[in-house]
Amino acid sequence: MLESLFKLREHGTNVRTEILAGVTTFLTMAYIIFVNPQILSTTGMDGGAVFVATCLAAALGSLIMAFLANWPIGMAPGMGLNAFFAFTVVGAMGYTWQQALGAVFISGIIFVILTVTGVRTWIIEGIPKSLRSGIVAGIGLFLGLIALKSAGIVVGSDATLVTLGDLTSPQALFAILGLFIIGALDALKVRGAILIGILAITILSIIMGYTQFGGIFDMPPSLAPTFFQLDILGALQFGFVHVILVLVLVEVFDATGTMIGVAKRANLMPEGKPNRLGRALMADSTAIVAGSFLGTSSTTAYIESTSGVQAGGRTGLTALTIGILFLLALFLAPLAGSVPAYATAPALLYVAGLMLREVADVQWDDATEATPAALTAIAMPFTYSIANGLAFGFISYVALKVLSGRFNQIHMATLIVAILFVIKYAFFGGH
Repeated sequence: MLESLFKLREHGTNVRTEILAGVTTFLTMAYIIFVNPQILSTTGMDGGAVFVATCLAAALGSLIMAFLANWPIGMAPGMGLNAFFAFTVVGAMGYTWQQALGAVFISGIIFVILTVTGVRTWIIEGIPKSLRSGIVAGIGLFLGLIALKSAGIVVGSDATLVTLGDLTSPQALFAILGLFIIGALDALKVRGAILIGILAITILSIIMGYTQFGGIFDMPPSLAPTFFQLDILGALQFGFVHVILVLVLVEVFDATGTMIGVAKRANLMPEGKPNRLGRALMADSTAIVAGSFLGTSSTTAYIESTSGVQAGGRTGLTALTIGILFLLALFLAPLAGSVPAYATAPALLYVAGLMLREVADVQWDDATEATPAALTAIAMPFTYSIANGLAFGFISYVALKVLSGRFNQIHMATLIVAILFVIKYAFFGGH
């Protein structure tokens, strides 16, 4: 049955290899079941319900990827997208989390349409590589600032906006130790380094009496507080247009770039031959819509899937294994509730560092490419908004190309996005 479903022999693999690859990928991305509830619960969402929604969205997304695309890619609510949802849309802009879920749903529907019509590919081809790299690096810096803030390492200051916190406080020391554990384990090529780091700090914190231990296994909490709570009509407000635009753009870059990267590593996109990218793109589009019903921010493909590919994963059986493990993780709710914010902060900080690698791909010798990329990356943490970073990048890119006489280098997709952001600031203000 597995052979006929996933064509294992055709891909030069077997059941044992695929299951091991699935376990490997799951271990590297399972940190999201602890981190996502921490981030989204800052909006007032029920932490237990978000935990269940995270596990179910990840399982559902991975299963759709397994059976629709037959690719070894794990899906889960995306880092960066959850930060935008919690800290920008709800925190800074003042919308309700129900409206934010409505925006996720609408972006998912748009995403499905863009995928079916082929517009998604057109957008990807049209966004300059330097700008794409600046966006990823900027999201990394934004996550880094959130992590340092939640660990108490960076605090607010009237004189200097931000300043160093108390490094001798328990939360700061735990977070620093967690980062060292994750970094050392990753350097030693230990699978699941981020997950081990989170659990190590949680256990240490419990032993030392700083955290209450709630147990490990139990029946999953109720999903009711977030299930079908999305406010679609509330998300259709005029000022919400740019929120949906940002969600679509980040989803386009994040998911598509990840999928192409993982697929190429697994040799699933041979030159000049048909591939299943279209089906994989459809899998992640439908997963976003499903996640909005469950009660979580946008679901996306995980770059951690490369660890499973490295372990030999080549088919959807790897993704099926990931999906089943996320379903089993539903019974870890008490453990997830015992994880303190300073245990997940090092995970955020480490992921932030990995995202900053993208600056290497910026075309630094061309000011019309480098300046917009740099502005994008700088604006995200300093305006505490992924949306503003994207706007600064697209608008400055078009402006610099026009002013330097290189209008012909501007792709129509980039021009349209820049114009939309200008309209947003001109008519709806800068918030």
